[in-house]
Formats: sequence, C-alpha cells, structure tokens
Amino acid sequence: MRKKWQIAPEINDEIMKKYPEYNRVILQLLLNRGLNAREDMEEFLNDGYEKLHDPAKFNDMTAAVALVIKHIKEKNKILVYGDYDADGVTASAVMTETLNTLKADSGVYIPFRTTEGYGLNKSALEEAKNNGVKLVITVDTGIRNAAEVRYAKELGLDVIVTDHHSAPEDKKNWPECLIINASLTEEKYPFKFLAGVGTAFKLASAIIAASSLSGEDKEKLKERILDLVAIGTVTDMVVLRGENRILVKKGLEVLNKTKRIGLKELINISQINNGKTLDSWNIGFQLGPRLNAAGRLDHANTAYELLVTLDAEEAKTLAQSLNSRNMERQMITEKITEEIIADLEADSKRADKKIIIAVADKGIEKKAWNEGVVGLIAGRIAEKYYLPALVITVGSGGEYKGSGRSIEEFNLIHAIERCSQYLDKYGGHPAACGFSFKKENLDNFKKMMEEIAESELGKLNLRPKIKVDAEVDLAEINEYFIKELEKFAPFGAGNEKPKLVSRNLLVMDIIRMGADNQHLKLRLKSENSGLIYAIGFGQAAERKDLRIGDKIDLVYYAEINDYNGRREAQLKIIDVKK
Repeated sequence: MRKKWQIAPEINDEIMKKYPEYNRVILQLLLNRGLNAREDMEEFLNDGYEKLHDPAKFNDMTAAVALVIKHIKEKNKILVYGDYDADGVTASAVMTETLNTLKADSGVYIPFRTTEGYGLNKSALEEAKNNGVKLVITVDTGIRNAAEVRYAKELGLDVIVTDHHSAPEDKKNWPECLIINASLTEEKYPFKFLAGVGTAFKLASAIIAASSLSGEDKEKLKERILDLVAIGTVTDMVVLRGENRILVKKGLEVLNKTKRIGLKELINISQINNGKTLDSWNIGFQLGPRLNAAGRLDHANTAYELLVTLDAEEAKTLAQSLNSRNMERQMITEKITEEIIADLEADSKRADKKIIIAVADKGIEKKAWNEGVVGLIAGRIAEKYYLPALVITVGSGGEYKGSGRSIEEFNLIHAIERCSQYLDKYGGHPAACGFSFKKENLDNFKKMMEEIAESELGKLNLRPKIKVDAEVDLAEINEYFIKELEKFAPFGAGNEKPKLVSRNLLVMDIIRMGADNQHLKLRLKSENSGLIYAIGFGQAAERKDLRIGDKIDLVYYAEINDYNGRREAQLKIIDVKK
C-alpha cells in the first residue's frame, strides 16, 4: 500500500531569527514536538535525572508508603503481584528488589498467561492468604480488578494497586484500595504517562526515601534499578517524553554498565550489541522481545528470574532459554500471520469492513493459535492493511481470548468499552487491547465491533502515513549534523527518531546484499552533495524497479556507520518515490 508522506510545515525566517542559537533542522524538530518556548526547548535537550517529580505528589503515595513500612516493621509477608510482559516482569523485579534490600519478607507472583490470564485472580489470592501473606502490591495490573480486590480484603489482605492502564470509566468500578496510577483523571501527579515499571519505581523511590538508609545509599539503591525501568518503559511503548525520557536516558547509562549477570549473559548470548553502546532500539527490538518471549510461550518466571539471579550458571541457562524461546516465538508468529493473510486475501467481503477480526477455530489444526503471540500478529495485520485488527484464539478453558492493535484514527479501548456487555475481562490503551469472553458472545461481539468501526472509519480515506520531520538538502548530512540529531535520543513512542526527506537524488549505484540478496544499498548524490550510501534492509524485492540513473525522493533516518574504525554518514531507507 502506497504511503502518504506528511511533511511538517517548514519554519519561516521570523522563527529562525527568534531562536538564532539553533540549527534550522534542530529548531524544526523541537517545534514538531510541541516545544515552542525557549525554556521548554532547553529542558528537553538538557533534561536530567534531578528533574523527576517527587513521588509524594501521588494522591495515595504517603498512605501507601506508610502501609508498606508498617508491614515491613511487623515482619509480615508481602506479595508483589505482577504481569507476564516485559513491563510487568521488570516492575516485579524493581519492587521485590527494593523490598528485599530493605529487609522485607517479600515474594513475587506472576500469573500464567494461558491458564490465569491478565490481572488479579481469586485462586492466587487464596494461595497468598494460605501462605501467610498480609499485603499484596500489584505492579502493571489491578486497576480493573475491583471484584478481586474486594475478595482480597474479605480474606484479610491489604492491597496497594500500582498500574498505568486506563481505569473503568465509572469510578464505582475502581478497586477500593490505595491506588498509584498517574493516568487516573483525578490523580494530581503531573506526569500522566508512566509505564507499569515507572509507576512501580515511583512507589519504590518513595519507600526508599522513607527508609533509614543514608542519603548516599538511598541514591545508589534507586539508581541500581533504573536499568530495569528503562527496559520496561521502552518495551511497553509508552510515550518517551517528560519523565519517561529522563528515566530511559538515565536507565541506559545504568544498563550499559549493569552488574546484573542475567542481563549481561542475555546480551552476550544473543549478540545484541557486539560491544557497542546499547540504546533504546536495542531494548525495543532485541532485549524486550526476549524477555517477553517467556510469558508468550511458557511462564514469565524465566524472565523474572533472569533479572534477579545472582548465580552465574543459572544466568547462563536462563539466557539460553529466553533466546531459544524468542526464536521459537518468531517462527510461530510468522506461520500464523501467513495463515491469516491467506484467509483474508481469499475473503471477497473483507474490503467492505473497517476492522479485521481473525478468529481461531480449534477444530482446524492449522488454526490452533498460541494466545501468547496474538497481539504480535494483530500488530502485523493492522500494519499490513492499515485497519484495526483483533486476533482471537481459544483459551485452555474453552473461552475466547483476544488481542487488538489499532491505527491512529481508531481508539481501540473506547470501542472495546462499548462492547463490555459481551466481555468477561478487558483492558488496554487506545492503540492496543486485550480481552476475553465466552464462546456464545462471539457473534454479538464481532457484529458490534464491526458496526463501531464502520461508524468511525467508514467515511475516511484510510492510508498509512509517514510523518516526516523536515526536508533536508543531502549536502547537509554529515557527522556533525547527525550528532545534533542524537541530542533528541533516546527515541521511542512519542519521540520518534527524526525522519528526513531529500528530493531529486540521483541513483549512482545499486548493490544487493545478504545471503539471498534481500538487502538494498544505494549510492546517491544530489546536485550539491557528495556521494552517500543509503541502506534498505529487506527492501531489495520491494525496490526492484529502481535503476541506475533514476531520480528519487527519499525518506530516511540519518545515521553514522561505524565499521572497522571508519565512521561515515549513511542513510537508512524508510520510503522511496521515483
């Protein structure tokens, strides 16, 4: 599907004169991010760890810290109840590591995706009660578990919910306990977009601040867990602005000198960085998926244990297991995605619908889909067809379980909320959701979701967009220019790596690379520039019509190619138009 280029409006001379200290493109990038005041620009480019908000600003933080300290002093058992994705696993490690360092009697419980599903469940709470637990602290979960929290209190358990997911619209359906969740409409905490691990870090920071440790030890303990905060924040794809950006920036510093033997072993076995400095891309596309693979195909305890282990042999075994699981996950995802696409292409009525809903039928062997990968598959389908996509499979108990991914024009969690009468459980964000329901509700659920999608998207000309930050003369691309762009790092959701466009470039040479010649390397120049290479990984087939001597417009990332001690600017191809 041909993509639409949306190029940000070019800044005028008047704005340039107002901010003479900035390069034109750098100023353009700052304005594109909504930074219009000089102090906001300076804060973005120079924000530091000291700029984090005080955790005490949370409505319930003071009471939550007092409750935790009470249970620590009384030597009561505390259970950290987590989630099985990388955000939940890192949040679990952040909380248990903090509590155990402060001499708490704490343990962790992470539910099994296929048999327990997302969120608190009553049998786990009963088990906690029987094991002598007095306080349950949720991380990355709990905001939609009012009934389960009520049951926990009936069992005599105290509960603190730390979460970042959207709360039910009706406050009557909120859990009746202390809640640390920045996204709540009535929450006074100034930054609203923390990940689950970021929220857990805030509670951990407040507990550390209230401890009897020295000031130096308090800072060391907080800093030590920031590598986990960076991993969970990037992997959960929350907006990398404000506090999230500060946490990830500092967390990457900690990660690159981490003493966690599990992480070091995973980085080594997976050949993630080959000795180079890790950045947010390495987390989002290499470390994060390996940690997520544990909960997708088996139990997330493997990932949790890797993060907290102090045993070198165990670290090696766990890292090998996660790396193998990730490769298995990739193969399963590819196979099921291909099956769904084949069915969609054969469906003559698909073009009439504004949402794709793919449902597994357990009676057909080829569609016995693993529920741990349905979210990944939904993402691929949504990207391919530029439509919201739900992928639904059959759970171990015969219920239906699904995951959805959306497009910019469609708020998925609002749509799911409207179908709540057919659902047993659900949660998520505007761009992603998870849900479960009984088999008899399938047809009604599908029908209502299709009606909502048609109502909201039916009159729109849906077409994938590439949002381009600035038009640049190829002659501007050099090592200094790219260093200036790197000031915007770490990159991620809401703070994307700058996409640039250069026009009327002459193709001087075309090289196909890789074992199957699947990669493309172009040598380009403009009227004013020298020669520069542009790399398109996996794009050789897609760009097979390119010829030497063609004139092209190119959207790209500008990068430094550091190879065998030689550093030079190069372009990473995003899209090409002749």
